[in-house]
Amino acid sequence: MGIFSRKTTEPATAVATLPVDPALAALTGEYTIDAAHSSIGFTVRHAMVTNVRGSFGEHEGTLKLNGSDPAASSADIEVKIASIDTGISDRDNHLRSGDFFDAEQFPLMTFRSTEAAQLGGDKYRVTGDLTIKDVTKPLSIDLEFNGVATDVYGNERVGFEGSAEILRSEWGLTWNAALETGGVMVSDKVKLNFDISAIKNAA
Repeated sequence: MGIFSRKTTEPATAVATLPVDPALAALTGEYTIDAAHSSIGFTVRHAMVTNVRGSFGEHEGTLKLNGSDPAASSADIEVKIASIDTGISDRDNHLRSGDFFDAEQFPLMTFRSTEAAQLGGDKYRVTGDLTIKDVTKPLSIDLEFNGVATDVYGNERVGFEGSAEILRSEWGLTWNAALETGGVMVSDKVKLNFDISAIKNAA
């Protein structure tokens, strides 16, 4: 069951006519992302032959969900660049340096949504502005709603997971090195991964 409507066999293009489940209107409200149970990460091709995966350990944000009208929903996320972690400290320090993110001068990566849409069933798309190193460009994130639950502390939680692809060069992340066998050390294409758990704020 989707966060905004029941599953449907109608084509995803009929977004405006998808039926709304009245029971899910209770999910309408503002939610705070629980960083301890969420992950914002990335995957990038290294040396043309393998993938390097990393994540940002420090991030925060809010979701404003509208169970009756998904287009009225929004997301606002801030990520601390210095919290980057790929499992190798030398590589992490290089990524924090001026060759890549320049975390000292540009400490935050942000995403502010400008549009939300239901694609059908549990599938949604959030479009907004992604800012890295003071460069802002549009980004669309495809998400799947994982459900809603009340945890052992009485918090009402919602969960989403999704991904998007960017070309890092468009945000000024251009460092690279040529390989003797051809190609480059780091691919331009980067996959961003989101696994979000958010807690509903008290009314």
